[in-house]
Amino acid sequence: MSTPLCDRLGVAVPIVQAPVGSAAAPELVAAVSEAGGLGMLALTWQSPAQARRSIRRVRELTARPFGANLVLEFPVADLLRVCLDEAVPIISTFWGEPAPVGARIREAGALHMHTVGSVKEAADAAAGCVDVIVAQGWEAGGHVRGRTTTMAMVPAVVDAVDPVPVMAAGGIGDGRGVAAALVLGAQGAWMGTRFLAAAEAFTHDVYRQQLIAAAADDAVHTGCFDGGWPDAPHRALRNPTLRRWEQAGSPPAPRRPGEGDVVSVAAAGRAHLRYEDLMPLPGMTGALADMAMYAGQSVHLIREFRPAGELVGSIAAQAAAILQGMRCP
Repeated sequence: MSTPLCDRLGVAVPIVQAPVGSAAAPELVAAVSEAGGLGMLALTWQSPAQARRSIRRVRELTARPFGANLVLEFPVADLLRVCLDEAVPIISTFWGEPAPVGARIREAGALHMHTVGSVKEAADAAAGCVDVIVAQGWEAGGHVRGRTTTMAMVPAVVDAVDPVPVMAAGGIGDGRGVAAALVLGAQGAWMGTRFLAAAEAFTHDVYRQQLIAAAADDAVHTGCFDGGWPDAPHRALRNPTLRRWEQAGSPPAPRRPGEGDVVSVAAAGRAHLRYEDLMPLPGMTGALADMAMYAGQSVHLIREFRPAGELVGSIAAQAAAILQGMRCP
């Protein structure tokens, strides 16, 4: 099931673990890469020293390629410097203009991937010499760039940026989704929600249980959890905070119900407020079910916890079997 992009990334199968925020622990990243996919660190909200430790921890666990993601809405120059100093081979960017950082990435010899939410954004990024376009459909979990579905957007982006390779993101939760992405012309699949329930993901058990219990329509496109990242729509599971906010008419801050409530306390003692853009993490205590629990519409495919390596293997095998069955004799 290898694609030309697999060769460029140095991976065996066209499966990328999306940079799922704080859940993207080095152990998860390394497990995905070790299994033949591409693991991706999410470094935007780490300090440069923390980012360096995360990168080095991945390298302790695997010699295979992995990537690091930076959100361009935030100041990331120091983090990019750390990534390039540490020779991270693949840099992923999101939510901003990729050209200003693209030159530095190319000069360092790294490959630059950029996530987009529209055909125009894809064409602009490709014209700016981005190496790989990630076309994110509206079904995606976490922060969502556009409003076009994956099925509609991926082939349009493929046509618009050819010969730049495209990865499909949004609503892909198993091998059927990976096979569909490849049929649409993508050269790989970008999967986040499924890996949130991987054994190595840094996610609290409360969050995992909600993922397993959720249906597709429980994953809501909203602007509710904007503390820390305003004006950035996202998809998260409907929970008590989201329901109360919707029932109140979805008012803006600071008029939201329960504004300023402390809903959780981290292991280190830091308090977290109701509308923060933070998911429940191990070691936290409090009303964790009231926190942002990001998930895409593929969440209904999650019904068990499994090691990330097993997930990569089973997803790749299912996709390969489907594609093999589609071939004419």
